[in-house]
Parts: sequence; C-alpha cells; structure tokens
Amino acid sequence: MATKASRRLLSVCIVNWNTRDLLRACLLSLRKHPPSSRLMEIIMVDNASRDGSAEMVVAEFPGVRLVRNPRNLNYARGSNQAIALASGDLILLLNPDTEVFDGTLDRLCRFVDEHPEAGAAGCLLVSPDGSVQSSCRSLPTPPVLLFEMLRLAGLPFRPPQDWRYYVDLPQSGYREVDQPMASALCLRRRALDQVGVFDERFPLFWNDVDLCYLLKRAGWSIYAVCDCRVLHHLGASTRQAAARAVVDSHRGLIRFYLKHYVSRYGWLLAGLCIAAIWLAGWARLGMRLLLDPTLLWRAH
Repeated sequence: MATKASRRLLSVCIVNWNTRDLLRACLLSLRKHPPSSRLMEIIMVDNASRDGSAEMVVAEFPGVRLVRNPRNLNYARGSNQAIALASGDLILLLNPDTEVFDGTLDRLCRFVDEHPEAGAAGCLLVSPDGSVQSSCRSLPTPPVLLFEMLRLAGLPFRPPQDWRYYVDLPQSGYREVDQPMASALCLRRRALDQVGVFDERFPLFWNDVDLCYLLKRAGWSIYAVCDCRVLHHLGASTRQAAARAVVDSHRGLIRFYLKHYVSRYGWLLAGLCIAAIWLAGWARLGMRLLLDPTLLWRAH
C-alpha cells in the first residue's frame, strides 16, 4: 500500500483483460465526469491483454498510471497491485466494462465522507437498456445457499427476506448490505489498512465477498448507494473464458466456506454445503459444455 493516504483524493483502480473498447468508454466517462469535490488519480493494471488495451491507454490517456503485467495475474492480484500504488483516502474499484454518469463520483465520495462508519459503499449497477442489475448479495451462509440452490432448481417460492441471495434495493437513497458487487465499489483506505486487501487465494471470484466479510467482522458498515448509478455491461472479461469462470466461481465458494464457515457452522453442515457446491459446479460446467463445446479450449 501507499505509505500515506492523501486526504481529498479519489484513487480509481481498474484491472483490465482484453476489453479495449469498453475500457476506452470507461476512461472517457471518468474524464468527462470527474469529481468536483476531490482530485482524482486513475491506476490501470493490464493483465497481458492481446487486444491493444495498454497501447490505447498510452496513446489516448497519458494521465492514467499504467501497470503492464507480462501475464494474466487475475483480478485479485491485479487489484492489489493498483491499491498498493494508490494514494487516495478513498479507493474506487471500477470494472473496465463500466461508465460513470454526471455526479456519480461526487455523490459517492460525499456519502462515504458523511458516513464515517462506512468501510465500503457500492453503486447501483444499470444495464445499457436502463434496467437495474442485481447489484448486491447477502453472504452465502448455509440457509442462503440452500434457498438459492432450490430457486435455481426451479421451485416456485420466495425465501424469507433474510435468506435471499440477491438483495432488493430501493430506487433511491441507500441501504446497508452485506456485499455490493465490486464492479463499482468505493473502499475507505483506513478500513483496508485494518483488514488488508484482497486474499489472492480467490483469484477471480469471491475475493470481494471475502473482503466484505472481513470488513463487517471488523465492525465496518457496508452500503449500497442507490443514488449513485453506474452503467455496467456485465461480464465482458469472464465471457472470454466462460468454462474457467464456472470452475473458478465454485472453487472460490468452496474456499470461502473452508476459510470462514467450517469453524462457524461445523464440518457437518459446512461439509454438506461444500459437497452441494461441488456437485452444482460440475453440473453447471457440464451443461455449459453441452450447449457450447468450444468453451473447453476457449478457457485457455
């Protein structure tokens, strides 16, 4: 991490892999709609893109601090690289397939400044057609996981509010949540100094859930700020390696259970959940490959 965080500075951290055109739109939106209440720095880590992403940044956005990795180090390590270079007291993790709107960054920074208990605050993600995406999730406890798997199996019922995987959000205002998507997630430097950065044993998925879990356990509050909307094109990088994404997603959830929930719920209940995750992962991967066998070699 940077040795000393600069007050009134927003550090925007972006990790990119082969999303040049979307990355350009993201950086243009930051250039067009910077925060008026703070200075802003942008740090972009490129994970060995083959589409000219890094060259585009050098040519068109010389003010962006660029890190070029010789190979794909994945999201968690790339984010940690960017955070280590960041100087701001607020750090905005931003996906390259997002675009900010006028006023988004000012409202987000103001919210975190006005809520000193906030360790993190996420934005409301919207699709290009204007529809609201499922921007926040609850922690994947055994009851939540059970009801989510039953829902995916097609059973027509709604679990209790506390046991829903995806959280209903208001159209305005804010709500305290377990885990906003890291597609547009603002982190307080002081909170990161306390709990640490991403656990790189979660290279692609569940690293943000793990970090939010640690923040809440340390006493920090986490919010979804629904007045702060960010355009999200959804999954631009993971679609390039869909089969690997399925494997890494389920592997990450199992690792999350081993790290946090075995000691909390015991081996019997946590072990049953881990077995269910493993079986669901293989079933999901098999279905994906059945529908599109080319995913097998595209994963590499």
